[in-house]
Amino acid sequence: MLLRERETAEGRLVSVCDTDCLGETYDNGRATITVSEEFYGGDDAVEATAEEVVAGLHRAQVANIVGTEAVGVAVEAGLVDEETVLEFDETRHAQLLWL
Repeated sequence: MLLRERETAEGRLVSVCDTDCLGETYDNGRATITVSEEFYGGDDAVEATAEEVVAGLHRAQVANIVGTEAVGVAVEAGLVDEETVLEFDETRHAQLLWL
């Protein structure tokens, strides 16, 4: 999985995706999501284990998560409710917002 963390005016933004999702576009009939290098990759993105992804999500103010494995890690850790996960073609997407 790729993990990217950056500071924004609204707090820490974390993006996580399955490595094989990078550069792909997915559709579910109602919406489309593109897993762009600009948002999910870049020089500050690192390959991460499940434990590192969970730690990064705990540091996030806002997080975007794409991919069956990445979303599964967030759900298993209790950070994302399975009922809020969106299905896109053959992958999954979730967002996390700490208030």
